[in-house]
Amino acid sequence: MTQRLIISMIHLITNTFFRRIDVVGEEHIPTEGPVIFAGNHPNALMDGWLLTSRCGRWPLHFMANAKLWKYKMLGRMLDASGAVPVNRREEHDGEVDNSHAFSKLFEVIESGNCMGIFPEGVSHTESQLSTLKTGTARIALSVAARGLVKVTIVPCGLNYIHRHRFRSQVLIEFGEPLLIDEQWIDEFKADERATVRKLTAHLAESLKAVTLNAPDWSTLRFVQTARRLYKPAMAKLTPNEYVELNRRFMKAYLDAADEPETVRFRQLVDDYQSRLDALGLKDYQLRKKVSVSKAISRLMARSISLMLLLPIAIPGVLLHLPVGWLAAFVGERFSYEQDDVATLKVFATMAVLPVLYLFVIVLIGNYFGTVWAFVTVIGLTLSFSASLWVMEAQATLLASMASILRRTRLRAEIENLHTVRAELVEKVRFLADRYTDASNPRLFSNQDFKSTGVIQSDE
Repeated sequence: MTQRLIISMIHLITNTFFRRIDVVGEEHIPTEGPVIFAGNHPNALMDGWLLTSRCGRWPLHFMANAKLWKYKMLGRMLDASGAVPVNRREEHDGEVDNSHAFSKLFEVIESGNCMGIFPEGVSHTESQLSTLKTGTARIALSVAARGLVKVTIVPCGLNYIHRHRFRSQVLIEFGEPLLIDEQWIDEFKADERATVRKLTAHLAESLKAVTLNAPDWSTLRFVQTARRLYKPAMAKLTPNEYVELNRRFMKAYLDAADEPETVRFRQLVDDYQSRLDALGLKDYQLRKKVSVSKAISRLMARSISLMLLLPIAIPGVLLHLPVGWLAAFVGERFSYEQDDVATLKVFATMAVLPVLYLFVIVLIGNYFGTVWAFVTVIGLTLSFSASLWVMEAQATLLASMASILRRTRLRAEIENLHTVRAELVEKVRFLADRYTDASNPRLFSNQDFKSTGVIQSDE
């Protein structure tokens, strides 16, 4: 019962925080038998919640830092979810005894259940995978060598569009499973240390295949700008296509990074992006020339649709907006690294929102009776959904209004950027045809590049 409540709460958290969650590679997940889900770790506890809600196997046990059990409430939640406490060597001068933890892990896996492990060890904000710890490989090989069960490792790529932004998107990609077969077991029995290192290296390559990696953030920023320039104006990327296109561009760039033509192109793209930043513009706002009058008419149409839904959303907005501000403040103020901002936002919301809901329901029930308290529960649910839509639409409207003001005030600069962008689009498509792998199926047809119409944003 407790576990069902936890999984339901995790589903609610992830479906509320993210506007869209795409899952690719579900066919790689075995429907029975023990599985070790090994994922990258860029977003603290949010990574575990997403795996739990989307891997299709339950219960899913995780290893967690033993120091978290010092907090009684959190420790009880971790126990209820089946988490296994593990002491980190870095925090104990290398002297730790995790024999009890490994016994528990063996018990979980040999009973046919599943483990979630993040081989990088800790959550981080780097632009690429960190060096993997050997613990995942050692656990898989040690359990398999006991001969009681067959062990499978499934690599999991967690690819966030904007990892700590509320109502953003995420792609979860499950890669080809790694079965610890007899050959692995024989090698492990012959030379444990070498086999563990070999499997860890194999797992690292598998994780790179389902994640987006760049040598540094500036390179990743350049590749994403180039990808936006390349994308047809009419195309709307799914998170899967977004990540796949970024991967292709990253590989093509790294393969040709020292070519003079590529170096010059990066300089031009970086300069273009810097000019956009200075003017407060986004690339998608320049994909097609739109007159100020047409932009205003679109703005009016969106405003009308917003006004129609506003009466339903107003109670939810008034109730939830302060909670959202508080969550944002807590996430930005108390996070040590950018990887835990989303987690802190969720915890702040979970701490405040139920208390606020209960207060409103009790208040209404006390003054107007039980029936109205029940109506309030239904009304809060409907108003919450409407308020999410309204707040997202409001953000879009504010961005549109700012864009219109810039178009009227910076006409000469924007006109010049249109010209620069058109030249870069031609250049990036020429370079893409030259340097990308011709054997990869194309994401866009020639007709896509010729189409014109409503501008779609993929960011």
